[in-house]
Amino acid sequence: MDRHADKDTDRHVYQAKAQHPVHGHNVDPDTTQGRRELNRLAVTATRHCLTGCAIGEVLGLVIGIAMGWPHGSSIALAVALAFVFGYSLTIIPVLRSGLALGAAIGVAFAADTVSITVMEIVDNLIMLSIPGAIDAGLDTWLFWLSLALALAVAFVATVPVNQALIRRGKGHAVVHRHHHH
Repeated sequence: MDRHADKDTDRHVYQAKAQHPVHGHNVDPDTTQGRRELNRLAVTATRHCLTGCAIGEVLGLVIGIAMGWPHGSSIALAVALAFVFGYSLTIIPVLRSGLALGAAIGVAFAADTVSITVMEIVDNLIMLSIPGAIDAGLDTWLFWLSLALALAVAFVATVPVNQALIRRGKGHAVVHRHHHH
């Protein structure tokens, strides 16, 4: 009986891989080419996430610091804007593919929430852990280099998250089912 269960499990795994094509390809992480494709897709998805996060982070921190807000308020605005811009960068092309607004919002939430969350946590922890970075002011190299470093570390930390999501047919794999390239 266990032998039949193993065959059924193998069949379901194979079917799952076949049913979750990513970006027009069946990504089989058990092959060298499949791992390369998975890595490429994960880096692309993370770069997409980084774009929205960076726009939101920079804008939020610049507004908060320029207004003299406390660190917590500035960071909260930066995180909120990172989600707004991150989701927007997904929603717009999905809408262009013909999906209704409500469905496009659902796709963006499914595709980006985990990735943006990880990126924002890492980015802000790094920024806060660099002595004086958040207090340095907008006209200093310390602030801007710290922010660049924080975003770079967040990118590196988020790639494996996106690999895991794509491998499971989630994250940006959801987006690629809906928009045209």
